Amino acid sequence: MTQDCQRPVIDRLRTAARIAAVLLCLPFAVSAQDVTVTTTGDGLTLTGRVVGYDGTYLQLDTSYGLMTLDYDGVTCVGADCPDPSNFVPVVRLSGASRMGEVMMPALIEAFGRSVGLMAETAIEDEEHLLVQLQDDAGVVAATFALRLTNTDEGFADLIAFETDVVMALREVRPQEAARAAQIGLGDITNPRQARILGFDALVPVVTPGLGLRNVALRDVARAFRGLVTNWAEIGGPDLPIALHLGPVSGGPWQFFVDHVVALDGGSLGNDIIRHDSAAATARAVATTPGSLGMLPYGETANSQPLALRDACGFTAIPQNLTLKTQDYPLTEPLFLYLPDRRQPALIGEFLAWLRGPEAQLVVRRAGFVDQGAVPIPLDAQGQRFANAIAAAGGDITLAELQRMVQLLTPRTRLSTSFRFETGTGQLDAPSRSNLLALGQAIRDGRYDGQNLMLVGFGNGTPDLETDIAGSRDRAEAVRSSLIAALGGLPDEVIVEVAAFGEALPMGCDDTEWGRQRNRRVELWVDQG
Repeated sequence: MTQDCQRPVIDRLRTAARIAAVLLCLPFAVSAQDVTVTTTGDGLTLTGRVVGYDGTYLQLDTSYGLMTLDYDGVTCVGADCPDPSNFVPVVRLSGASRMGEVMMPALIEAFGRSVGLMAETAIEDEEHLLVQLQDDAGVVAATFALRLTNTDEGFADLIAFETDVVMALREVRPQEAARAAQIGLGDITNPRQARILGFDALVPVVTPGLGLRNVALRDVARAFRGLVTNWAEIGGPDLPIALHLGPVSGGPWQFFVDHVVALDGGSLGNDIIRHDSAAATARAVATTPGSLGMLPYGETANSQPLALRDACGFTAIPQNLTLKTQDYPLTEPLFLYLPDRRQPALIGEFLAWLRGPEAQLVVRRAGFVDQGAVPIPLDAQGQRFANAIAAAGGDITLAELQRMVQLLTPRTRLSTSFRFETGTGQLDAPSRSNLLALGQAIRDGRYDGQNLMLVGFGNGTPDLETDIAGSRDRAEAVRSSLIAALGGLPDEVIVEVAAFGEALPMGCDDTEWGRQRNRRVELWVDQG
């Protein structure tokens, strides 16, 4: 082997050695030992495990709970005491490998470039990945240690103080959030602690050649509950249904169980084949006659994706735009969850940078759907308006549809949408994230000189006036939340509201999915 051929191998070995050394020396490791801290003023002594240090403040997990101390005002004894003179920020991320394998390293590298740092990435083993940001002299400015497992493991690591950020393919469950609050990690459902990076989705898939183009979401749920066993029962050929899902601990399939199967108290049936990955699930569905599976958007491989329909004939096709608007019912956000803890300055900059357009470009290039607002011209919404005309009648009069068209024709819809938690006036998690993104865009001047309109829609009530009033209340609630987030609207931007009740339905009102899609606030902007 020539010297030139040897050099890349030697460089990789040196990198691996440096990474391994860093991994062994990472602060707050799983094998962390207790330290003893004594305050210099009153001599108070505390013993506990170091769970956080931002260069100024130390956070200890003690028998009294979490304690935050000014490190300059204490003496610390123990192998895990931080060394302020050699402090390098370290952030540990744990959870969904689907997010951690490509997207997060790419985001870290792009952030590094934006602040003049270079990224060096190494794989320690199939579960651990390390990304270091360095200056031109090779001095490490920050270290990101990623544990690539699944969403369940990410939350378990957070609650055990073994990670600083959870990468999640589903929303935190109530019991997980309650446990985090109980041990002093704060309200991780709060927008300050729950970040959405982009969107993924679950798509029903079947064996190619089955002769189906769409399927009712209700029938998908019934099949996976074991209530439907033959395709002939739900409009397909006379063929037994073979059911396939990914791993039990996989976030996408947990989302499916939580939000589809478990509706109305349902549970998974017994005759379901579980696979260890999305790729294995796709192969099985593609090659096993009569198969039905659920796969992440973009990982359907050779299986055949199906659109979702409801009893009123509304069809939702999984595509980038319907995921951006959350009009596709099985859209699932990509979450980062953080504890309520002070962050080193550079890490705080990274978390703020994740909300910007450069980060969203990286998310898109990583194969996910970003949050960036895109225009949807009126002439691209023909099917929506055709649905409105078809559903008109009763309280939804021709005059009301004409009023809506006259108001919206000079405007363009943006993909930013807002929806609400079931049975409440509180924005759901994606909408809270959309609100922060809209606020940041207004701060950055991207809408200077433009009129924005928040247009409320409803899910049907006994009379038109009540429905329009509820729609207006939702639009006003979004406007008020936006103003509160901004601390007031800048003079360069006008935000108005309008409401049309159920004049532009997206789904049937006889299901929660349909009501959720209809009960929304859309963002429109003047074309000029």
